[in-house]
Amino acid sequence: MAADLFAFDDEPEARKPEPPQKASQPAAAMQPQTAPAVVPTPAPPAVQATATTAAATGYSASSIEVLEGLEPVRKRPGMYIGGTDERALHHLFAEVLDNAMDEAVARHAKLITVDLDAEGYLSVRDDGRGIPVDPHPKHPGKSALEVVMTVLHSGGKFSGKAYETSGGLHGVGVSVVNALSEHLDVTVWRDGFEWKQSFSRGHVLGPILQVQPSKKKGTLIRFKPDDEIFGMGAAFKPARLFRMARSKAYLFRGVEIKWTCAPDRITDATPAQALLHF
Repeated sequence: MAADLFAFDDEPEARKPEPPQKASQPAAAMQPQTAPAVVPTPAPPAVQATATTAAATGYSASSIEVLEGLEPVRKRPGMYIGGTDERALHHLFAEVLDNAMDEAVARHAKLITVDLDAEGYLSVRDDGRGIPVDPHPKHPGKSALEVVMTVLHSGGKFSGKAYETSGGLHGVGVSVVNALSEHLDVTVWRDGFEWKQSFSRGHVLGPILQVQPSKKKGTLIRFKPDDEIFGMGAAFKPARLFRMARSKAYLFRGVEIKWTCAPDRITDATPAQALLHF
């Protein structure tokens, strides 16, 4: 017991064994892990066109058609006149008549003549300024008349300089009529001369000809629709042509339209001659 009296109260007690510490990780392991690099997948080799592939599919560079001039019109007439039926056939007349009416509405023409002859040719004539016949600045070697008749989207109605108002297809119509006609003749009286040029299915049959001196003025277009487009035996109906001409004369008062038709082509009460004026 005496030994206990001289014992120090602050003598440190025996330390309890500490739990073993985890081994420290290397510094590299403490850094955040990065995503593995993405290795791009190699592109498949380009497929090379071969003669064998073209032969197997039947589709090659030679399959691509390039339609030039008025070929698109003959290839797809429905895109330009709505089809190849009777209504589309008479739309040809509407386009030519609209050109003559434009001259009259612009006060350059007073009289329009419409004639359907015994052979089925339809003629539309006006006493206006006449289609220009001098060389076209953008088409060397061609007259303005030839350009108007053979080039789509050509005409004097786009800028408004030559016509303040116009009907028809605005420069497409007369060339479309030419493309879809078996034969078409244009006669122009202008610049002190009579000029003439002929076409077939949109192709020029010869250069523009200076026929003879003349004091007249105006344009005459005479054409016959192509059986290859509209079918064998397709022909203008006098009654329908007469109604169309009369409607134009009624809508544009002051314009005179002279109507004539070969009696052999009339099968109803349509008059062979008439002067339409309101």
